[in-house]
Amino acid sequence: MKRCCRFGSLLVLVWCSFHGGHVAAQSRDGTPHRDAESRDGMVVAVSPDAAAVGAEILGHGGTAVDSAIATAFALAVTHPAAGNIGGGGFMLVHPGDGSPAVVIDYREKAPLAATRTMFVDNNDARTHPYVGVPGTVRGLKLAHELYGSLPWSDLVEPAVALARNGFTLHEGLAGDLNRQLSRSSNDEFRRVYGKPDGTPWVAGDRMVLSDLAATLQRIAENGPAGFYAGETAELITAEMQAGGGLISAEDLLRYRARIRAPIRSRFRGYEVLGPPPPSSGGITLAQMLGIAAQFDLRRWGRWSVQTNHVMIEAMRRAYANRAMYLGDPDFVTIPRHLASGDFAKYMAGTIDLDRATPSARLGPPVTEPAESPQTTHFSVIDRDGMAVSNTYTLEASYGSGIVVRGAGFLLNNEMGDFNRRPGVTNTQGSIGTAANEVRPEKRMLSSMTPTIVLKDGKPYLVTGSPGGRTIINTVFCVTLNVLEFGMTARQAVDAPRTDHEWFPDRVRFMGADDPEHAEMVEQLQRLGHAVVDTNSQGDANTILVSDGRFIGAADYRFGAAVAATGSDQ
Repeated sequence: MKRCCRFGSLLVLVWCSFHGGHVAAQSRDGTPHRDAESRDGMVVAVSPDAAAVGAEILGHGGTAVDSAIATAFALAVTHPAAGNIGGGGFMLVHPGDGSPAVVIDYREKAPLAATRTMFVDNNDARTHPYVGVPGTVRGLKLAHELYGSLPWSDLVEPAVALARNGFTLHEGLAGDLNRQLSRSSNDEFRRVYGKPDGTPWVAGDRMVLSDLAATLQRIAENGPAGFYAGETAELITAEMQAGGGLISAEDLLRYRARIRAPIRSRFRGYEVLGPPPPSSGGITLAQMLGIAAQFDLRRWGRWSVQTNHVMIEAMRRAYANRAMYLGDPDFVTIPRHLASGDFAKYMAGTIDLDRATPSARLGPPVTEPAESPQTTHFSVIDRDGMAVSNTYTLEASYGSGIVVRGAGFLLNNEMGDFNRRPGVTNTQGSIGTAANEVRPEKRMLSSMTPTIVLKDGKPYLVTGSPGGRTIINTVFCVTLNVLEFGMTARQAVDAPRTDHEWFPDRVRFMGADDPEHAEMVEQLQRLGHAVVDTNSQGDANTILVSDGRFIGAADYRFGAAVAATGSDQ
């Protein structure tokens, strides 16, 4: 699906009005908008600058995919902890014109020189061997080929301008950069992201990223060839050679994003779309929703002990299956029954409503490699009903911490998401199951869960989250809050979240220390659940569609913002 609409290169005018609609991403007091309504288009993202760029693209007639591409490139400038061109992710697109939804899989790959046992004696994930072949640029270009309407260069130029002209740091980013700089051993990171005069960054400072601007300019002019070949590719391979990394020029030229069919499941008459393997998100979410559908949670109430017991037990069972069976489908066979309604009904039948199931009863104790919470998610919808749910990452916060010398961008450390010790599975933190072992050109397992819920075949809820392995549980909570308990977008995003990952056998609950939930927590403990408090879980930037209105709810926890076209905020 393509629309015929062209215009000259965009000048980034953050928080401005333009012909055809108003971009609203910041209040008059200077704080980002957390909520908005619009009928013309909307972007919800962690960076107000990037959200505003995406909304401008919508205002100029771009599709939701055009907007998502521009938002993603802008995040590579303004949200360096996870926004990227040196990482990868998953984009779920519902075209809105009757054609099937697709998932664009641009997850990173292991280099050709990778070996099954390469990490047995290497536990330092901030080193060059942990860098996977980046997929973001290829993935965004594939999305543009399928669903874009505006010229590619117009979608990248706003990010070029942000990097070249600079952008203003908010307090959270200034503090985060100072912490990273204080512990970084990478000279190029300190040169590129350090304040020129050597003093700490403070809110209101302006950051200019000239090398990144040049790299983005090459991508704007040449597409993927401006990244996977030519000068940028030469800089990447030189960086790998200097640091003992594995990515070669051939790895870069061979990388391709994949088009995959989404995982489809049903809940209370809604159709839920999620990403397939190598993301574990869609199958695991489908299992949890399928189990929850066997119980009358609405009658019990959102904060009843019965509802939360069932939710925890659903998480426990789905995460056990995740660990044992899921990996890159190009290398392993995924059991076909895992996302089926019959299997969910069977699992629901194994839940004892009067007692927590010990996790060890569901299989041998396994602790998987930790996935960093430093991913980022954004949601987009356009006036024609095309919806995009996109989650992408560098893995750890600021990825490997390695900036490509002369190119100005951070590299991922996604290779750490593979099972590092083949055949060694124990309670001390090792997992050696074969499904997610390292293999050349294999994509590592992910928890990213970009999600679109359909009502009568049209987008109703667009959501997702960062958060490592907690991602799927965050999306489960937000989705249930809306579909089962009738919460508004704002209520669903703000509500405390729960996390259980099979092992370790404990429940993390954001409201564990809240007097409002004290009785429920005590009752869960009586059932045998080990409940602990957690301060933060995810960043669920969400759009709800109601009566033709797009209702955006940005997660307040990380300073996210809503940017809308034609909004009356």
